[in-house]
Amino acid sequence: MASAEEARISLLVAEENHNEEIGTSTSVLKQQTGGWKASSLILFTELCLSIAIFGILKNLVVYLKTELLEDNVTAAAHASTWSGTYFFAPLIGAYLSDSYWGNYLTIMGFCIINFAGMVAFTLSTTLSILKYSPFFTFLGLYMISIGSGSTQPCLSAFGADQFATTDRKAKASFFSWYYLSMKIGLVFSSIVIVWIQDNYGWTIGFSIPTVLSGAACVDLMAGSRYYRYCKPSGSPFTKLFQVIVAASRKYKLNLPEDDSLLYQANGKSTIVQENQSSEHTPEFSFLDKAAIVTPSDFSRSGVLNPWRLCTMLQVEELKSILRLIPIWATVIFFGSVLSQETSIFVEQGMVMDRHFGSLNIPAASLSTFNVLAVVVFVPIYDKIIVPVAHKITKTEGGMSHLQRAGIGLLFSILAMLSAALVERKRLQIAKDEGLMHQNVAVPMNIFWQIPQYVLVGIGEVFNQIGMLDFFYDQAPDSMRSLCLALALLTMSLGSYITSFILTIVHWVTGWIPENLNEGHLDRFFLLFAGLGLFNLVVFAYCASRYRYKKK
Repeated sequence: MASAEEARISLLVAEENHNEEIGTSTSVLKQQTGGWKASSLILFTELCLSIAIFGILKNLVVYLKTELLEDNVTAAAHASTWSGTYFFAPLIGAYLSDSYWGNYLTIMGFCIINFAGMVAFTLSTTLSILKYSPFFTFLGLYMISIGSGSTQPCLSAFGADQFATTDRKAKASFFSWYYLSMKIGLVFSSIVIVWIQDNYGWTIGFSIPTVLSGAACVDLMAGSRYYRYCKPSGSPFTKLFQVIVAASRKYKLNLPEDDSLLYQANGKSTIVQENQSSEHTPEFSFLDKAAIVTPSDFSRSGVLNPWRLCTMLQVEELKSILRLIPIWATVIFFGSVLSQETSIFVEQGMVMDRHFGSLNIPAASLSTFNVLAVVVFVPIYDKIIVPVAHKITKTEGGMSHLQRAGIGLLFSILAMLSAALVERKRLQIAKDEGLMHQNVAVPMNIFWQIPQYVLVGIGEVFNQIGMLDFFYDQAPDSMRSLCLALALLTMSLGSYITSFILTIVHWVTGWIPENLNEGHLDRFFLLFAGLGLFNLVVFAYCASRYRYKKK
């Protein structure tokens, strides 16, 4: 016994000395890597990728209509589906990064895919042999959406990795600059790139985003020796599925009356940190059976089978995800409204007077007012609305995350009503001017669209930013990146829903013909407002039943 104890102590001493050596080398390494020098390169990569992707997205529906000769419904549906794929791709990047490759390799791989897609798509707009090849055109487009979209959750996480865990101020500052980089890219694309495409042609207009995509790859590789890297920790999906499988295997067993008899082990085999604790909740009690201890849960050598026995911490993590799903599902509608900025709103603007003095304003450039609304309204919300709301409600932040998100949904409804009023006025002018049967722009200035873009932008400040805060705050600590990826997924599903509704409405009603002067786009906007009101009622019901986790 003595020799065994001495051996154990010797092993511990050896491990401690080894850890000290690692700690010393790690300290030196951290002094040479990371920080703002490394994160600045990451921010520049994000800026280049943002200009590139929005340089395609903002004017895609116009390109499909004017060059590929698609009708209004087909062009809007293709643009919405493509943007939906872009917002779905973050799940792909997040999974591969967490499970296998790590952030850097994932970003690098998908940046290369994005650049290859940019080259293919630009060639399809230049070479006559490829110009009218739908396969080659859409192959390039979807390589772009998957490549660029998959980098998004990895870039933000990789940038935050460049700072020490305890340096919360630097991390918060990085995220602010990261968001600003994305918005700068969006504004630059909406104004400069779209203007070049409309006035100097598609070849040069798409070549600039292609060059910037290549610059993003070069910039990322140039900083490889300055970055701090984190090894992938494994996918949380596996741990979640283990709870489902273990509970299913024990569905015939009865839960013990004493919750303490359920498996409570705290160890590194769980998906949570060792110092975490979790309150036992009564919802989804079937999943508690995954923590019932039985002899068959262990091998003959005493090794636990994680597909037969899970800790209550794992069970509660899965429960918290399930509680978020109804809220998540009811904010998808806002993604549908946002997707119309690059499809139906643009088509509406194309049949309005786009002249401002001697300038011919691209219809897609009106989305700049959405970005400006976000930039202006964020400080208004933080400096004015929150303090006033705090005096009234006496709650931290002035209002809850769900109240904030609900207000955002209300603004999305107001945006659709504004678009309907503008369209109704436009159709009246077309009728008065005798232009109903002519597929031409009516003498109504495109700036009448500004209110609908601004209302969507204000709604974005309430709903989208509110939902990011909500998912980050309410998600399990070890699954925040997954939940933030799910928040991005609402944009993808919203775009797909818009594409589906467009197709059904056109097939059933014919409200959106090739000549919008003969159609009833106003009724489509009113339909969306009605769907938004129904969605808001459902959201309010789900929010009233949601129970925030205890701090």
